[in-house]
Amino acid sequence: MIDQQMSLRGGAARLPVRPRTGRFLVLGAVFVCAACGLVYELELVALASYLIGDSVTQASVVLSVMVFAMGIGSLLAKRLRCRAAVGFGMIEAALALIGGSSALVLYASFAWLGDSQYALVGFSLAIGVLIGAEIPLLMTLIQRVDRQDAGGAVADLFAADYVGALVGGLAFPFLLLPMLGQLTGALFTGAVNAAAGGALVLWVFRHDLSPRSRWLLVLANVSVIAVLATATALVDDFERAARRAVYGDQVRVAVQTEVQEVVVTGADRDSLGLYLDGRLRVSARDEYRYHEALVHPAMNGPRARVLILGGGDGLAAREVLRYVDVRAVTVVELDPAVTRLARTDPALSELNDHAFRDPRLTVVGADAFPWLRADHGRYDVVISDLPDPGITASTKLYSAEFYGLIAEAPGPGRAARGA
Repeated sequence: MIDQQMSLRGGAARLPVRPRTGRFLVLGAVFVCAACGLVYELELVALASYLIGDSVTQASVVLSVMVFAMGIGSLLAKRLRCRAAVGFGMIEAALALIGGSSALVLYASFAWLGDSQYALVGFSLAIGVLIGAEIPLLMTLIQRVDRQDAGGAVADLFAADYVGALVGGLAFPFLLLPMLGQLTGALFTGAVNAAAGGALVLWVFRHDLSPRSRWLLVLANVSVIAVLATATALVDDFERAARRAVYGDQVRVAVQTEVQEVVVTGADRDSLGLYLDGRLRVSARDEYRYHEALVHPAMNGPRARVLILGGGDGLAAREVLRYVDVRAVTVVELDPAVTRLARTDPALSELNDHAFRDPRLTVVGADAFPWLRADHGRYDVVISDLPDPGITASTKLYSAEFYGLIAEAPGPGRAARGA
């Protein structure tokens, strides 16, 4: 086989570019592949936290399984070193397909099967094996381009790998998620991964490939990119179908804000359901039991100025505003889209008795923890209507430090009350 014969020869490979340029291109591919690999990891952690909850556990599962699998992949790659070019090309095509589609399949598993834990472990294992196989093959390829000592080659590879991981780690929350969303972001990353791996092998190492291997790689990469592009075009239809499977047929509003996914179901006030990141936050059938028990015991005493932490749906504010001697209510809500929805959605605004129209109520769009650190005056009552502490981002809102800040909010001689 030409692949094997070329890879086993000593000296530098016969390249269409100068060795220095070839080395730069290999390191560039390392950079891109590392960035894509980290995006796959973060995508799995983020989506699993959203679908399953308990993000600490999900991050631990993904990272530990993936690191273990990377070791297995490195060992398996030893068998491919004699055909490093074609092996790397096929691995990148497989990684692009599996990593790019992982979020889509994970969401589908949750929506239609009701459980995505096994899919999460499976994707973590598969992606880890493929990522682990990259470095041994890239090590072989970079030495084929420009013969150098093993220590220098390893240093170059890991430098490019770590910088790529940094860029991927920053691109995920600041570019991919806000601009493309979780599903499309993963598909786009897969396409970039396939293009980078395929371009490196089919151009720089094309003389190392037999005609059959060359056509096989072209077919594999074109097929992968076509599948990912088709999936991208169908993402909106897929999300609508998945939401119907999860929430039923009466989904009226589905918005991905900068903070969370907000879904409203139900045709009217009596059937309304409000879901935040897939978790039921409000059910019109029995929400009054929670909000009455939350608010009214805390209002037994001075109550002229009331602070509500969270409660962007306006339902806690509805109960507070029933007291005519309440002069001012401040609602501190992290996600302005929730308060905007509570104002404008006919069913939700009817359910909260149009609380946001009351001139006594002021809305602050801020994270409650740092907001409390600043001096915003004193309050007679502090009510905490916050998300489940099982979500890592919310655990700080149930800490001793947070309640210490709440204790400082009431004026002298008054106590912080609420839940």
